[in-house]
Amino acid sequence: MPHGRMGHVPTRLGQQLTRLIPPTPLSRRLATQSLLFATGEGTFMTGSAVFFTQVVGLRATRVGLGLTVAAVAAFLVAYPMGRLTDRIGPKRMWALGALVQALMFAVWPFIDGFTGYLAMIVVVEIFENAAEAGRNAYVLNVMPQKERIETQAYLYSSLNVGFTLGAIIGGVALALDDLAVMRWLPLFTMVIGLVNAVRIRSLPDAPHDLHRRVRGGPQPAAAPGPGPLRNPGWMLVSLFNGTLWTNQVLLNVVIPLWLVQETDSPHWLLAWLFGTNTVLCIVLPAYTSQGVRSVGDALRRVRYSAGFFVLSCLITMVTHSTVGLLTVVLVWLGHVTVTGAELAVSSASWTFQAKLMDSRRRGEYGGVAEVFATLGKGWAPAAYTFLAMGWHPPGPAGLGWLVIGAIVLAATLGMHPAAHAAERFLDRHGLAEQDATRPGADAGTMPEPA
Repeated sequence: MPHGRMGHVPTRLGQQLTRLIPPTPLSRRLATQSLLFATGEGTFMTGSAVFFTQVVGLRATRVGLGLTVAAVAAFLVAYPMGRLTDRIGPKRMWALGALVQALMFAVWPFIDGFTGYLAMIVVVEIFENAAEAGRNAYVLNVMPQKERIETQAYLYSSLNVGFTLGAIIGGVALALDDLAVMRWLPLFTMVIGLVNAVRIRSLPDAPHDLHRRVRGGPQPAAAPGPGPLRNPGWMLVSLFNGTLWTNQVLLNVVIPLWLVQETDSPHWLLAWLFGTNTVLCIVLPAYTSQGVRSVGDALRRVRYSAGFFVLSCLITMVTHSTVGLLTVVLVWLGHVTVTGAELAVSSASWTFQAKLMDSRRRGEYGGVAEVFATLGKGWAPAAYTFLAMGWHPPGPAGLGWLVIGAIVLAATLGMHPAAHAAERFLDRHGLAEQDATRPGADAGTMPEPA
């Protein structure tokens, strides 16, 4: 055998690891931005409970009340913020939202009561949603159609890596057991946030941003043609998509509470559950998003997601009556299957965004999507917790899990006619985007110099 021949044959492991790296210069820049944002956010969120209760001195109920008020405020301004994104351009909205978020963290150490906390958390939540609206519209505008789903998958993985790094940094700060460190920890998040905002401004303009710049800045008139509020299919897609995303309620709320209150599983299993979910959501999105190119592909993933969701409900339900190692294995498997639901609906959601929006109104469509998705999932924490643990009808324990699964199956059935109706709406009004090269799209596909 010639010397060195085997060295030039990439191993299967090497090929698999290579797939975890975004393939184009622009997608790598976007992934780095996601990593940066999530690291700063994850650092603060890890220690937020200690910060709010011991540094600011709030009761837990007041913290929850503030978060609820902030969520309502963000819900009310989601649609106007979406329209504003179309007016000023997605990159500008993204950078503005990120900048305001970062600057707000400079004020956190000086808050000493509920009023200041409430005002701050409302501003942060509103501008976080504004930044997200700009980011989503920017990614869809700047990437060629064939690369959008794949790019979103890489960004999803990068966010999970960043949140993990942030959790480690926040954990180190918590381990020091020093309230002075916790008081000033938000400044670390502020610095990362400012760097993040600068990096966003340095990204290439998307076609929408270029159009606004050529036209001389924000324009008062909306794009001609019917908007998303006249597209019932899109509103229903967003509503049902919100319901499908209640897999996060199972992951983060219901299954952990079920483990603690209704099973004999050791509490340390919670760390394994969240660790498994994080690892899978870092490694698998680049693979699970392959082959999703059309609305039909997305609907197939919706069915996969519902199947995993229902399977998780059935597995978790039986752990009420199992004991020992069997319970541990089944609870862990229930968490893994609901992670499968998350991964499947992720690629479906990205495809709906790419295929069912008017490309001239992505901010407005995103605002409408946020409103209806919230309606589709906002009730789930209370309802699912009650069904799983507070409802005790005659019969075997845990029957509420069957109702939870039935809710997601109903949303899955409704999603199919809704998606086709949204698709027909775009076709009927000539709003469907053609798969053609757009100005600025090549920024993500140009090869780097050797």
